[in-house]
Amino acid sequence: MPGPVFRRGEAVELRTVEEEDADFLAGLVNDPRVRAGTAMTTPISEADEREWIESTADDGGVHLLACVDGDPVGIAGLNAPDEAFGSVELGYQFAPDSWGNGYATDAARELCGHAFETRRLHKVYANVYETNPASARVLEKVGFTEEGRHREEAFVDGEYVDIRRFGLLEDERSSDAGGPTQST
Repeated sequence: MPGPVFRRGEAVELRTVEEEDADFLAGLVNDPRVRAGTAMTTPISEADEREWIESTADDGGVHLLACVDGDPVGIAGLNAPDEAFGSVELGYQFAPDSWGNGYATDAARELCGHAFETRRLHKVYANVYETNPASARVLEKVGFTEEGRHREEAFVDGEYVDIRRFGLLEDERSSDAGGPTQST
């Protein structure tokens, strides 16, 4: 059962990740459609996920389960920030059955709000495989700008692909690109 609500967006609630969520997370990351958009190359067990959940307690990042009506649909988070530079990396994975509903966009928007409003960071960035245009579109909807491309940086499904780098600066947020929403 997902933990308490940390932030509430328009479409999703971002809740703490609990040990009982390990089964959902293992199923999510092992789904070939999800794995194709991530850097995961080996199967992940429920025990692996439990270990990861425990490790996040003190890793400096924020990792949250995205839920709709209390049911998990994905996970989104901010890795440990670079406090000296004021930047942080955003990441997310959503169950294929939930794609196309705006959940990833809402979660990304909320996490950017947390980074800028609560953590007082200056920049949020994300990396996307060129083979994952839907993820790039999520970032663009939130207001991110493509900053560059790492040519043939990743090996995905038997081929080398580019990694696109996106960034969002605190002062680039606007209400039409998904400005702050109410947090709980």
